Amino acid sequence: MAKIGIIGAGVAGLAAAVDLKRANHEVTIFEADERVGGLAAGFKDDNWDWHLEKFYHHWFETDTHLLKFAEELGLRHKIFFPRPKTSYWINGKIYRSEISPSALLLPVSIVGKLRLGLVGAYLKLTQNWRALEKFTADEWLRRYMGQDVYETLWKPLLIGKFGKDYQQVNMAWFWARIHSRSLRLGTYQGGFQGFLDDVAQYVTEQGVEIRLKTPIQAISRQDNGQLVLQSPKDSEAFDAVLATTSPKLLLKLAPYIEGEYAQKVKALRSIGAVVVIYALRHKLLTDGTYWLNLPAKSPHKADNPFPFLALVEHTNFLSSEHYGGDNLVYCGDYIAPDHEYFQLSETTLAERFAKSLATFNPQFKADWIRKWWVFRAPYAQPVPPVCHSENIPDLRTPQRGLYWASMSQVYPWDRGTNFAVEIGRRAAALMLEDIR
Repeated sequence: MAKIGIIGAGVAGLAAAVDLKRANHEVTIFEADERVGGLAAGFKDDNWDWHLEKFYHHWFETDTHLLKFAEELGLRHKIFFPRPKTSYWINGKIYRSEISPSALLLPVSIVGKLRLGLVGAYLKLTQNWRALEKFTADEWLRRYMGQDVYETLWKPLLIGKFGKDYQQVNMAWFWARIHSRSLRLGTYQGGFQGFLDDVAQYVTEQGVEIRLKTPIQAISRQDNGQLVLQSPKDSEAFDAVLATTSPKLLLKLAPYIEGEYAQKVKALRSIGAVVVIYALRHKLLTDGTYWLNLPAKSPHKADNPFPFLALVEHTNFLSSEHYGGDNLVYCGDYIAPDHEYFQLSETTLAERFAKSLATFNPQFKADWIRKWWVFRAPYAQPVPPVCHSENIPDLRTPQRGLYWASMSQVYPWDRGTNFAVEIGRRAAALMLEDIR
């Protein structure tokens, strides 16, 4: 029996713990936060029955890794898939973004609509993402979707998502967003935090120890080959360690990782995320839209019509009765780690974003806001350049017994809980193979 340490009680760490414990190894998870969950974690106001995600999340019906994992743990019955309305905001109007009669009203030419449908179908059906990663999304979409569709729909979204890097992102990233998407979007009874808590309860009942509020400060090696995890409380030796951290934190914890592997880790690029969540006394998007994509014409936020990328009215997806009658609205954005949104006070950011809400509902007044919350994460979205598959570091680090599994390695897929499950279980399989 091996003694295994896992850094991070997010979805990947918890999924790995399930398989490692099933193989009868001793498993301990270290989590810096006071709850499990990582970027998928939630919070709950005093008058709510359900948790709300700090950063908006949903599942797709194609999320097979997540659904299989939930089935194995006896949790599948708590997952359900409503079909909410997702839309674009174009020239002051809301247009449906999924296939529907309303989508035919998109302000693009007839030829553009035909190309949108045909190319969209190709991306949905093709499996050959490696051919697509040789091109940037900017050049491929411009060529095959046409200038009309690209300028109206996709360029504003790429700019809004990646800012000044929008012309560097490869087409495989865009393919993954289309290929795995379903019209029905899934969630969990009680919210994602409810799912994470149930998974944590399952692993602890199996004998896994989860140490909350225990950040790891360093990973060192003893003369006998064991890896030592150092926390503010103490240090402990393990036969193998799985880190589920950001690239920057991995190299900080284990600075002795050098050579080509370290260079690959250092070269990985990512951007951060910020959301302001408003609990409103009245509904904001009265047409029932859940997810509203907003246009961005410039990589410079100040030059755009809105100071954020997406407006998500969560209670047009799930009933407000789960949240004490609050109408919950996310205003979310992806930003560079050095963007001013990370320096502004929470009050300043909440006030700045709130100024845009009347655009979507002229009746909106500041006194509609009962309460607000701000959440920020400097590591939230990898930035994949052309031929990015060549850049991905292996899950096995050059240091014997030390493994790394992060959202930077789920490529070509986008980050999310489904692929966090997949990479966590893949890392566990490698660890078990090496231990044997």
